[in-house]
Amino acid sequence: MDHVDKKIVNEIQANFPLVSRPYAKVAEKLGLSEEEVIERVKRLKEKGYIRRIGANFNSDKLGFASTLCGAKVPPEKIEHFVKVVNQYKGVTHNYQRRDPYNIWFTFIAPTMEDIEQALEEIKKETGVEEIYNFPAVKIFKVNVKFKL
Repeated sequence: MDHVDKKIVNEIQANFPLVSRPYAKVAEKLGLSEEEVIERVKRLKEKGYIRRIGANFNSDKLGFASTLCGAKVPPEKIEHFVKVVNQYKGVTHNYQRRDPYNIWFTFIAPTMEDIEQALEEIKKETGVEEIYNFPAVKIFKVNVKFKL
């Protein structure tokens, strides 16, 4: 990731334009061509720097269930476990921590039963049995923007 990629990521992570040609608007602001921005974003997505581009919604107000999950994943299974978890569209964050419960992810789905079923599927596919489900009781939102 070079300095131009970082400028693009800094711009789109919190200021993605809601216009018919958002990449043209980003390009104009950064002094680039629309094509260059599109190609760089595509490459960053292919390389895994960008997981998704989309809106964030208040899942509770839309009637969805959300939860925080903590899993105890042996080091040799982490890569496979994360790949399996990230296949679920409802997973919005997934990160590793230095703790026996070393993989944490948030999951949003239409119902808690859907989440529980997905967690059982994940356990079966990965062989990781210790996945704890901590349903959201009260939502606290922090606006996070990572300056690259």
